[in-house]
Amino acid sequence: MTHNSTPHLRRLALTMTCAFLLLSGLTGAMTKAYAQTRAYVANNSDHSVSVIDTATNSVVTTIPIDGFPLEVSITPDGTRAYVTNSAVSDTGSISVIDTASNTVIATISSVSFPFLIAFTPDGARAYVTGFGNSVFVIDTGTNAVIATIPLLFPRGVAVTPDGTRVYIAHDVLNIVSVIDTATNTVIATIPVGEGAFRLALTPDGTRAYVANRQGSVSVIDTATNTVIATIATAASGISVSDQVVAFTPDGTRAYVSDQLVDKVFVIDTATNTVIATIPMGTLALPIGVAVTNDGSRVYVVNQGFGTVSVIDATTNTIIATTPVGSNPFGIAITPPAALKTKDDCKTGGYKNFGPPVGPFKNQGQCIKFVLNAP
Repeated sequence: MTHNSTPHLRRLALTMTCAFLLLSGLTGAMTKAYAQTRAYVANNSDHSVSVIDTATNSVVTTIPIDGFPLEVSITPDGTRAYVTNSAVSDTGSISVIDTASNTVIATISSVSFPFLIAFTPDGARAYVTGFGNSVFVIDTGTNAVIATIPLLFPRGVAVTPDGTRVYIAHDVLNIVSVIDTATNTVIATIPVGEGAFRLALTPDGTRAYVANRQGSVSVIDTATNTVIATIATAASGISVSDQVVAFTPDGTRAYVSDQLVDKVFVIDTATNTVIATIPMGTLALPIGVAVTNDGSRVYVVNQGFGTVSVIDATTNTIIATTPVGSNPFGIAITPPAALKTKDDCKTGGYKNFGPPVGPFKNQGQCIKFVLNAP
């Protein structure tokens, strides 16, 4: 061995050591129990649910469903996906999917024509609207119906962040009912726009946005249960189509799909004005909308195309398109993982956490939250 070979060996040893440390770090990151973010899409005509990996925007598995899937809702802890199955020829059911194995583990058949589902914050109860003029309350521990609330034309449903109230949109009646979850009785009725079909609550629960089928969105102040603004979406003000509302995690933007005009409208919630319009393509029939936990992307189901479009929320442009099943309808994205230790923040982990603690802009913010948590 010559003297000149010593620096070479040292460099080689250093390179191997760095490679080992890097590999060890990557392995640790890969084995870390981070919940992978998935989007679940209900394919009505295919009797299936497509599961999309939002990191790659590819379908990683397709789950067969015994029914006609319409909508998907995921429990707050992300362990279960509830799929409503309804069709003219079938009274319907709810399929319960284990998101760890992506298999159906239960079927709830004691509901008639189920449509939309909203969970209480603790995940103990599910409120299900039905086309059969009823709202069903399900105990998610037993998957049994524990209460039935008779209401005409219940469609959209949302539960307040404190779990004390449920807001129900009524198509045809053009009203929103407010239910007290302690008694499961209606405590307020709010007149809204024509064809009140769906609704969503801002992440802080201070506002309810009601998508009306006649091309507008009614904004309700949940403190007073009064309409404080009406936003025209379709240019003509007339839509007569299904509109869906989804919020960014910070509540500053609302994304509203409109099937009739094949567009997605972006609303600034501070001013309640439309600040952008995203064309989805002729006959795309955009329907389901979901926003990622970090607010960076918006996933829109195109019923006419059998695809899901991925929108960059910074530029409001479509950056990817994922084929799914036939006649897709609803979509839901798994919630952020539970934040427990500062190690959860490392190796990009801070991106996995959202409301009420985030989303964090960087690793330092995430660690600071953990260290100061009670």
